[in-house]
Amino acid sequence: MSPDRLFAAAGAVSGFLAVALGAFGAHGLRQRLSPEMLAVFETGVRYQVYHALALFAVAWAASRWPSPQATWAGWLFIVGTVVFSGSLYVLATSGTRWLGAVTPVGGICLLAGWFSLAWVIVAQR
Repeated sequence: MSPDRLFAAAGAVSGFLAVALGAFGAHGLRQRLSPEMLAVFETGVRYQVYHALALFAVAWAASRWPSPQATWAGWLFIVGTVVFSGSLYVLATSGTRWLGAVTPVGGICLLAGWFSLAWVIVAQR
């Protein structure tokens, strides 16, 4: 599968999961979690939605300016979303506090993905 199709498909799957998890949080967890932990869960959903859309931007950039940096941007967004949002989901639902130390690693991946995407757009001719 070409990188543009891969990252577009990953964006669609991630968007689907974000909507499902958001609905689960709003309807299934509201009575089970403290307001603080519900906000943590919602932060994970919000960042997952943002980066599902970012994967579509990567797919577009990869089709227009094929490069290793475009591929890196896509994988960094995928890994960053799994680590960042995933750690927040588990933290909120299980109370496992040490996962708060893992979350910034996902955030760094997301930042690196944005940098890579910017590099693709600016550096490619």
